[in-house]
Amino acid sequence: MGNISGGGHERLTSKSVDDPEITSPRIRLSDGRYLAYRETGVPKEEANFKIIIVHGFGSSKEMSFMAPQALIDELKIYMLLYDRAGYVESDPNPKRSPKSEAMDIEQLADQLQLGPKFYVIGVSMGSYCVWSCLQYIPHRLQAVSLVAAVVNYRWPSLPDSLTKDDFRKGLVKFGLWLLKHVPSLLYWWMTQKLFSSANVMEKNPVFFNDRDMEVLKRTPGFELLSENKLEQKSVFDNLRQDFMVGLGNWEFDPLKLNNPLPEDEGSVHLWAGFEDRVVPVELQRFVMEKLPWIKYHEIPHGGHLIVYDSEVCESILRALLLNEEPEAYIPATTELIVS
Repeated sequence: MGNISGGGHERLTSKSVDDPEITSPRIRLSDGRYLAYRETGVPKEEANFKIIIVHGFGSSKEMSFMAPQALIDELKIYMLLYDRAGYVESDPNPKRSPKSEAMDIEQLADQLQLGPKFYVIGVSMGSYCVWSCLQYIPHRLQAVSLVAAVVNYRWPSLPDSLTKDDFRKGLVKFGLWLLKHVPSLLYWWMTQKLFSSANVMEKNPVFFNDRDMEVLKRTPGFELLSENKLEQKSVFDNLRQDFMVGLGNWEFDPLKLNNPLPEDEGSVHLWAGFEDRVVPVELQRFVMEKLPWIKYHEIPHGGHLIVYDSEVCESILRALLLNEEPEAYIPATTELIVS
C-alpha cells in the first residue's frame, strides 16, 4: 500500500520540547491528548470508501494490511491507521476504557473530516475498540469488520462449559492477576537477561500455526513485544494497561448486543482462522451463534495472522465495502455443543 500525505491537516512534530522523535501527523483530542495517525491508499478527496483500521496488541499504525494495491486503486479506498492511546507516538490515556477507545475513533474521524459515517476494521486486540464502537457510536458506522477478534473470557454470556478446558483462559486470568498486583515482578521477568522470557508469544508454535510462522519469518507481527522495546518502562506500562482493559471487565456485554446496523444501512463481519491458536475457532463460532446478525467468515487453514494474507484482505474489503460473499470462506459447519 502506498503512503499519502497528511492531507493538509496540522502536522505536530513532537510531544514536547523533550520529545523530538515524533514525526507523524497528530490530532489533539478533547482531553488534550495527542493521537498519531498514518494515511494510505488513495487521497481522501478522491476516495469512494474511507476506512479506519485499528491495530492490535503490541502493534502500531505501521501494521500491514495486505490488501492488493490494484483493488485499492480500483475501488478508490482511503485507509486511516492510528496509534491507539499510549502506543508509539500517541499520548497515553490513564482513564482508558472500551468507551474511551470508541471516542478516540470518533474524534479522529471528525478531525480528519471522514464524514457522518465511515468503515472500521479492528484486528486482534483492536477488536475491543470495534465492539465499543458498536455499543457507543453505531450511528457513525457504515460497516465494520472484526478480524481474528479477541474474545474476552470475562464476558458474562460466555459459558464456563465452553472455556473450562481452554488453557488460554488460565493464562489470561494469571496475567491479569500479575499485572494488577505485582506488575514490577512481571516487568523484571520480561526484561531480565538470565533466562529467555521476552517474546513469549512471538514465534511460539503454541499460539501460531504453520502459516503464521511463515508470516513471522518475514515481518515482526508484534514489534513492541521485542525485548529492547519492553525494556522501555513506558512501553511495558501501556501494554499492561491495554491488556487489562481489553481482557478485563467491560461496561457492557457484546453478546447481548442487538444489531446496531440494520441490513439496509450497514453490516458487521467477523473473520476467523480455523487454525487460530490465540483465539479458538469454537469461541468465534459461539459469538456468531449468539449474534446471528453478524456475517461470519472462516479461513480454512488460517491462523491468527490472517490479516497478512493478501487474498484474505481482498475478501475482507469486498465483503465490507461491496457486500460480496466470499464462498471460499463460508464454513461447512459451525455446530457447537455447549452444555
